[in-house]
Amino acid sequence: MVEAIKVAYVFPGQESHSVGMGLDLYVHYTSAREVFDEVDKTLGFSLSRLCFEGPQEDLRQTANVQPAVLATSVACLRAALEVSNNGLPAPVFVAGHDVGIYAALVAASVIKLSDAALLIRERGRLMNEAGQRAGGSMVSMSGLDIEVFKNICFSTGVEIAYIDAPDQVTISGTQESLTKARRLAQIKGARRIIPLRVNGPFNSILMEPAIQRLRNTISEFTFNKPSVPVVANVTAQPLTDLEAIKEELVSQIVRPVQWQQSIESMIARGVTTFFEMGPGETLSKLIKRISPGAQAFNIS
Repeated sequence: MVEAIKVAYVFPGQESHSVGMGLDLYVHYTSAREVFDEVDKTLGFSLSRLCFEGPQEDLRQTANVQPAVLATSVACLRAALEVSNNGLPAPVFVAGHDVGIYAALVAASVIKLSDAALLIRERGRLMNEAGQRAGGSMVSMSGLDIEVFKNICFSTGVEIAYIDAPDQVTISGTQESLTKARRLAQIKGARRIIPLRVNGPFNSILMEPAIQRLRNTISEFTFNKPSVPVVANVTAQPLTDLEAIKEELVSQIVRPVQWQQSIESMIARGVTTFFEMGPGETLSKLIKRISPGAQAFNIS
């Protein structure tokens, strides 16, 4: 008897956004069109037009880009199910990179799409507010051992925000500390030092002013038991307990995303195939770097 392939669905974060995302899905798939229409109606403005037409400066605002990536990712999932006539292999886990966890929660039937859109927009607003107060940003770097990156952070006062692959991290901090970290990383031989298009030092202690208000906002929404475990960003462990899921949503804005560990955790539990649902191919590329033997397919 042939053992069934274990599949995970993964959903990208806000750094994967681009003007035009989701437009082809909206035009060609009824299920995707329904996603964007529902989110537009829920939020009370045409987020879909912002996705399809921009301008980029408006789309990249945290309160806009987070629900925009959510809508596009769920539209990708629904379109994939539509075109396969619900024949897409069912996941044994779902996971999302940072804000992508909200699309994962929709996929696992933990929260309704409309509620996720409202929650994630408020999350974005709170994070943007805290980011403006802190005055920082984020930078992606690769080419060094994780321990070297940790030493750079310790020396310059930045924090690791994402651990994405064995030699790739994203750091968060004030502009002054990021400048110091970039210089030190260059000296040590880092490659691809790229500032991210974000409005604050996310996944760092500088987001702490948003914690309690986000916790209060989360408490206003109904959460349901997940149909499949949701892999946490903070601990990289599969979650089924609703209180643990809610706490994950709160703590992830001040704690690093353990993406490499999350992928390794799912592989250790038998997953061999990943479907990335959402704009861009960032996660598929990272998965192949983390585990060259894993299969990763992008549906965008």
